[in-house]
Amino acid sequence: MGNLHGFHRSHHAGETPNAPFPPSPAPPSSSSPSGPHMTVEPYCHVDSSLRSLAGKAEGFGRAAVGGLNGPICHVTSLADEGPGTLREACKGPEPLWIVFDVSGTINLSSFVNVASHKTVDGRGQRVKITGKGCHFMNHNKTILIGADPSHVTDRCIRVTIHHCFFDGTRQRHPRVRFAKIHLFNNYTRHWSIYAVGAGVESQIYSQCNIYEAGEKKTVFKYITEKAADKEKPGAGFIRSEGDWFLNGAKSCLSHEGERHVFSPTQHYSEWTVESPVEKLKNYVKHSTGWQNLPLPPDQLPTTT
Repeated sequence: MGNLHGFHRSHHAGETPNAPFPPSPAPPSSSSPSGPHMTVEPYCHVDSSLRSLAGKAEGFGRAAVGGLNGPICHVTSLADEGPGTLREACKGPEPLWIVFDVSGTINLSSFVNVASHKTVDGRGQRVKITGKGCHFMNHNKTILIGADPSHVTDRCIRVTIHHCFFDGTRQRHPRVRFAKIHLFNNYTRHWSIYAVGAGVESQIYSQCNIYEAGEKKTVFKYITEKAADKEKPGAGFIRSEGDWFLNGAKSCLSHEGERHVFSPTQHYSEWTVESPVEKLKNYVKHSTGWQNLPLPPDQLPTTT
């Protein structure tokens, strides 16, 4: 959900395999938060051509190519369904790079099912679609991963969420069942119930995020539930590494369960992460959500 060019990468390939939670290496001096060379810029160079966004994801979704190898599909209608609509473009099996010829609001009557190998590119129009980090606001149940304790097949879910701004949303940043979730460099502020919820069998690795409390102070909440194929109920597990808690935010961590949380290095060897400092907070506040960017020309990105 985002990337900071110029921030250090965490390299873990040489770590001892039996160390379950290797510490993140310190950033090199050239990218120190107080140094003159630190660059805070989303997706450097990806706006030089239309498809340069492809292949820039990090985390569990790093191998996704979206519609890189498909033709351009133009959304020409703001209707809910029918020819030229977003719904029509998303449902087919073929790879497509979907762009918009219109600005405005699409009022959906039901969920849009997005088939594989699709890229929905909102640049060039004001369509409330972003690929650079999401700005969530005016919402209650923000992100739910794993809908019900009976959905035991959700144990396969893997999600990375980074460089997103949860701005006064009430809860679920995210709320998780069964899945493995890596959170890093997000800014969550002024929630009304809790920030992150760990339900049955979930594993949440929270790294270098900023949690700024309002009236409610609880950051991590453990939610006890019973999986449909288990006899006893249980909550999830959370590990917090390098998180920044502001304005009296209370982690409420249960450290006994940390050993049950996966390490991201078990799934990918590097990702871009920066210490949670004021400059990161300001970057996430001002660069997430809709950006006034033109639609770049269509040419395949140069590969090396």
